[in-house]
Amino acid sequence: MTSRDYANRKPARKGKANKRGSKGTPPKRFPVLVLLITLAGLSGFGYLLWNLSSSDEPVSAPIVAEKPKQASAKKDPNALPPVPEEEWTYLEELENKQVEVDLPEASTKPKRPYQMQCGSFRKESQANELKAMIAFQGLEAQVRKVKGSSGVWYKVVLGPYIKKRDAERHRHTLQNSGTNGCQIWFWES
Repeated sequence: MTSRDYANRKPARKGKANKRGSKGTPPKRFPVLVLLITLAGLSGFGYLLWNLSSSDEPVSAPIVAEKPKQASAKKDPNALPPVPEEEWTYLEELENKQVEVDLPEASTKPKRPYQMQCGSFRKESQANELKAMIAFQGLEAQVRKVKGSSGVWYKVVLGPYIKKRDAERHRHTLQNSGTNGCQIWFWES
C-alpha cells in the first residue's frame, strides 16, 4: 500500500464536485415540522388561558358551610385567669420548714499547703532571670538549690499557698505574661 501525502495536497475548490462524484452538501431546508409543533403548543396554551379567564365560577371549588358565630364578649388580653378554688397546703409547709445543712469543716482544709514550681535550671543565673520576670508581674518567687542524683539544680518556686485556687490564679497571671509550664504541687521544705 502506498502512502499518501495529505500535507502537500491542494484543497478542493468550493463549487466543484469532489472526485467521488458528490456535488457537495445540499442546502438547508426550513424546519417546518418544528414550526408546526411550536405553533400548536402556543395555541393550546393561549386557549387554556382564555378559557380560565372567561369562566365566572371556579372549576372545582370546595363547598364550605358557614358556622353560626357565637356572641362572645371581647376578652382583655392582659386579664388574669380566675383564681383556682383548690387549697394547696404545701405552701404553708414550705414556709414553716426548717432546713439543716451539715458542712464538714475538717475536710475543706488541706493537710499541707501548695507550692508552684515555674522552672528548674542547671545555672543559677537562669533561675534568677526567671525570678526577675516573675517579680515584674508583682509576684514573689524563690530560688532553691537542690542536690539530686544528676547534680545540682536551681528551682524557681512560688508559695506557700493555703488554697489551690490562689496558686491557680497566680499561674494564670504568669501564663498571660508568657511564662508557661508552671506546676502546682504540695509544699516541700
